[in-house]
Amino acid sequence: MSPIRDPFDLTGRRALVTGASRGIGLAVAAALAQHGAAIAITGRKSDSLRAAAGQLQSTGADVRPFVCHQGEPEAVVRLFEQLDQTTFTPDIVVINAATNPVYGPLVDLDLDAWRKILDVNLTGALLTAQAAARRMLPRRSGSILFMASIAGIDPLPGLGAYSISKAGLLGLMRALAKELGPSGIRVNAIAPGLIETRFSAALFQDRAAYERIIGQTPLGRHGQPDDLGGAVVFLASDAAAYVTGQVLIVDGGGHMG
Repeated sequence: MSPIRDPFDLTGRRALVTGASRGIGLAVAAALAQHGAAIAITGRKSDSLRAAAGQLQSTGADVRPFVCHQGEPEAVVRLFEQLDQTTFTPDIVVINAATNPVYGPLVDLDLDAWRKILDVNLTGALLTAQAAARRMLPRRSGSILFMASIAGIDPLPGLGAYSISKAGLLGLMRALAKELGPSGIRVNAIAPGLIETRFSAALFQDRAAYERIIGQTPLGRHGQPDDLGGAVVFLASDAAAYVTGQVLIVDGGGHMG
């Protein structure tokens, strides 16, 4: 009898994780590496990116860092050119990079801030997914994952533009899932709830908002970046071979349905 294959084993796979110099992206990259994948990570700042790569390498991970600002189309093009030059063609792409430079009412939102949020969170995500899909299509396989947010399902007060960008990301995911499914490429999204990162600091500082969120969370706590690792590994792996076009909510039970 042949040995039973572990459907979560990613040995031999190559994964690209954007926005992985810290927080959720770094935790996701670590989880994928722990399951055998070779990793390429991106970030805007070379110093923090090198530090993240060193942290992953210290655990034995095969990791390559690439500086890339997802809000700059030419940077996305350059990233994939560099991946091609190093013969690193991703089987798994986790589009995690995002921004939110403002916290406050949507009616007071500055137009420049709106544009920046959409440029990074939605347009940049589209460009990254396009470049990845073009390289997956000849192989007729691959997994693209968008790191969305519960805010894309239920908008968060003070985070209107961010919430809208994440709702758009879910629409993008579903459209790509329908287009790419016949070619064997799966496209899914993860919607985290409140995760303790530097990115989410504003929600932790607004104690009323924080207490409201935790009060509606059956598990009674906020999440940590490591809480996302298993969800990503599942959707990236053969364990989810028949899963596409789906949103996996990871929020401690705050949203059910």
